[in-house]
Amino acid sequence: MKNKIAVLSLLVAMAGAAAMARSRNPMVGGQEMYPTKDIIDNAVNSADHTTLVAAVKAAGLVDTLKGPGPFTVFAPTNEAFAKLPAGTVDNLLQPENKATLTKVLTYHVVPGRLSASDLKEQIMAGNGQAMLKTVSGGTLIATMQGKNIVVKDEKGDVSTITIPNVFQSNGVIHVVDTVLLPN
Repeated sequence: MKNKIAVLSLLVAMAGAAAMARSRNPMVGGQEMYPTKDIIDNAVNSADHTTLVAAVKAAGLVDTLKGPGPFTVFAPTNEAFAKLPAGTVDNLLQPENKATLTKVLTYHVVPGRLSASDLKEQIMAGNGQAMLKTVSGGTLIATMQGKNIVVKDEKGDVSTITIPNVFQSNGVIHVVDTVLLPN
């Protein structure tokens, strides 16, 4: 009887460990994000990023973000897009505004794979701020606000990283709560 209890206890412990291992991938928009998938293949599964995915498709950036990278993407949620003035997103999604949309989206992308730890190191080395050159050619400024990493755009608006370190096969996503806008 003791052997059966020991075996049962071992099986329960193994099942618990397996469940913990499965849940180590971050959850974004109600879905598990897998480090073996690329940025696009993960983002399309996030219920919180449907606006971002639609914008990436409209801008023709799908193939780029499926490419080898690596990329660091500050990914605004649907709620972040909803903070923009009424009609802004619909306007940006119009075919005649593709260049502007592309500039806004690539302003959220930094070359390389910068984890939250990497960002914190750069902030410390930069005496409290890290200057990040975006794919669009603009600059973002990362700083610490308490324990949070925040990113300021060229207009002075600040976005907080709400879910850091969502690692992808071709980079990393940091979920942010505000759309960053270039000058």
